Amino acid sequence: MAIGVTLGAVLMLLVGGLFVARTSVSVSVPPSAPLPVPAPPPAPSTNLQTFFVRGVVKELKADGKTVVIDHEEIPNYMAKMVMPFKVKDTNQLVGLGTNDQIHFRFNVAEYESWIDQVTKTGTAAAPVADPNRKNFRLVREVEVLKEGDALPDYPFTNQRGEAFRTAQFKGRALAITFIFTRCPVPDFCPRMSYRFATADKQLRALADGPTNYHLLSLSFDVDFDTPLVLQNYANTVKAQHSADLGRWTFATGKLIDIDDITERFGLAFAREPGTVPFNHTLRTVVIDAAGKVQKVFIGNDWKAEALVEEMVKAAKAKP
Repeated sequence: MAIGVTLGAVLMLLVGGLFVARTSVSVSVPPSAPLPVPAPPPAPSTNLQTFFVRGVVKELKADGKTVVIDHEEIPNYMAKMVMPFKVKDTNQLVGLGTNDQIHFRFNVAEYESWIDQVTKTGTAAAPVADPNRKNFRLVREVEVLKEGDALPDYPFTNQRGEAFRTAQFKGRALAITFIFTRCPVPDFCPRMSYRFATADKQLRALADGPTNYHLLSLSFDVDFDTPLVLQNYANTVKAQHSADLGRWTFATGKLIDIDDITERFGLAFAREPGTVPFNHTLRTVVIDAAGKVQKVFIGNDWKAEALVEEMVKAAKAKP
C-alpha cells in the first residue's frame, strides 16, 4: 500500500510538472503585434458657411467639375455676378446645359468652396444684348508675354502710398499675383494670399535659400483699393497667416497700366454694372532676377511648393 501511494504521488508530481512546464511555455510566447489603428477622419471645417442660391448655367467646362453660373445676389456675402463654381461630385452636373435655370447649395470653407444639391428648375431665354451698355474701355494694344520674354517696366503705388516701378526688382526674383481686396470667394484672391504667405515661410526656412526675392500682390480694383485699403488688407493677411511682409508688397496703379500687365499674361477681369465683385481669371507670374518671365501659373491649383521651386531658380538668374 505504501508503495502504491508513493507511486501515485510520483505520478501526480510528474503530471503537475508537465502542466506547469506547458503553462510556462505558453506564457513565454510573445503576444501578436497589435492591429494598426486607422487614422481618424479629417475634422470638418468649423468655419463652413452654406448658402442656397438660384442661377442660370452659362458654361460647362471640359474638366467636368466646373460650371459657370450667372447667380443672384447672395445676401450679406456676394453681389449678383457670373463666376465659375466647382463640384466635388461630378454627377451634380450630369444632364445640365447652357441656359438651364438651377438652384444649388454653395459651401464656403476657409480656403475652398464648392456647390452641391444642384437641381434644374427650368430653362432661361437666351440673353439679349443691352444696347446702352458700354462694351469697351481704353486699353493699349499689347503682346502676350511668353516664358523668356522681358517684363516691361510698370509704375505702381504700394500700400504706403509710395510710387515704385517694377524695374526696381531687377536682381531679385519677383512673384506677382493679381487680386482685389473685396474678393469674397476663398478659392480666388484669399487663396492667392494664403499661398504667397506659405511660400514666403518656406523660402525663409530653406537652409541655403535665396534672400533676393520679393512678392507683389497687385489689385485691379483701382477705384476702391487705395493705399489705405491695401494697408488694412495687408495687416489682415499678416494677422491671419502670421505672415512676414518684409518681402511682400501690396499695390495698385492706373487702370491702363493694370490692363496692360494683366492682358500680357492672359488674365481677364470685368465688373457688371452696379455690382462690387469682379468676374476674373487667375494668374501668378514668376519673373527671374534678370527681369524675364520664368513661369506663369494659370488658375488656383498650383501649390506653394511649386512657387518656391520656381523662385529659387529665378533668384539665380544673372541680371
